[in-house]
Amino acid sequence: MSSNYNPLNFVLVKPAGPDCNLGCTYCFYLEKAELYKNTKKHRMSDEVLEELIKQGVAQSNDYINFTWQGGEPTLMGLDFFKKVIKFQQKYARNKSVANALQTNGVLLNDEWAKFLGQWRFLVGLSLDGPEHIHDKYRFTAGGKPSWEKVMRAHELLKKYNVDTNAMCCVTDYSADYPEELYNFYKSLGLTWMQFIPVVETDKEDPTKAADFSLTPEKYGKFLNKIFDLWLADFDRGEPTTVIRNIESVFHTYVDMPAPECTLLEQCGVYPTVEHNGDVYSCDFFVEDEWRLGNIMQKDRLVDMINSAQQKKFGRMKKDLPPKCHTCEWYKHCYGGCTKDRIKDARDNGNPRFCQSTIDYLKHIDPTMKRLAKQWKQNQLAQNPITYDIYNAGYDF
Repeated sequence: MSSNYNPLNFVLVKPAGPDCNLGCTYCFYLEKAELYKNTKKHRMSDEVLEELIKQGVAQSNDYINFTWQGGEPTLMGLDFFKKVIKFQQKYARNKSVANALQTNGVLLNDEWAKFLGQWRFLVGLSLDGPEHIHDKYRFTAGGKPSWEKVMRAHELLKKYNVDTNAMCCVTDYSADYPEELYNFYKSLGLTWMQFIPVVETDKEDPTKAADFSLTPEKYGKFLNKIFDLWLADFDRGEPTTVIRNIESVFHTYVDMPAPECTLLEQCGVYPTVEHNGDVYSCDFFVEDEWRLGNIMQKDRLVDMINSAQQKKFGRMKKDLPPKCHTCEWYKHCYGGCTKDRIKDARDNGNPRFCQSTIDYLKHIDPTMKRLAKQWKQNQLAQNPITYDIYNAGYDF
């Protein structure tokens, strides 16, 4: 097999398509309903679900992760996810299968939480922080605050010992509160945190980013503060919290591929499957140009992620200004996420967070080098330490 042939080990699934019971101001996915105008309600059928799992398991190597996302995947109902387990048991044979669910938590109840704990789903809970931060942009479909509903979901997940990550969308507003966010999640026992920079085009003025979009200046300061808080919480030489970005960057310091696609040299290994079986290059590029095929039309998932079209998509990440390729920090960021170059026309196609990333990497570099040296020494001594480990099943 060719060395540049990508194995299928991760599938991002949108079982309810763009449908959601919230109406968050910054959401980029609700508008994807325009691609499926003939259907008001988008739901994955049992036939598509079974074919998806059948292909995913058969075409993977020893391991595959199904990440169920939205829209809001719990709109499918619990019976749908019971079928997920049934089909996985039917086709898994001796392969390892992991499930992750990214949810706003609004529909979760005891039965849901018990099921998620029983079948070891990793849950990414969309909780943007304390009430004043979360309710700044995350509203119900009727325009009401959602924080209390999400907090109830957190308590249910905790009650049934469900592994849970805090998913925080960082906006221009929340970037002012890194310490409050970090300590809030810690107080809830959410020691796995993922901070996602929000950048979306202004719907009224496409020549600029929307006002809620995170600015480069604020993002760099935010990352630096989060890193300092993470480092201050070390206990006996090891971290007590897990920050996805820090874990991913650490991989680049020990010459391992980052588990986060934004830090890979080339992207395109995380295909997105819509409710009807359509497959796209990435969930940030669910559009006609990057539709790879449909699993119900004799298209194989593994062939689609290795198609010429997908290779072209992956190479876009390298389409950077010359200064990026000669930058001393390039191997630690590879230009970041492709979508962050196209949301604000004023960025002129350049990586929006270039300077903030450089400032961040300069800030953490001495510590990362020290930790990397320690990690390598421990590996040689066969006494591995934990801060390089970020299970692929924990990615969203």
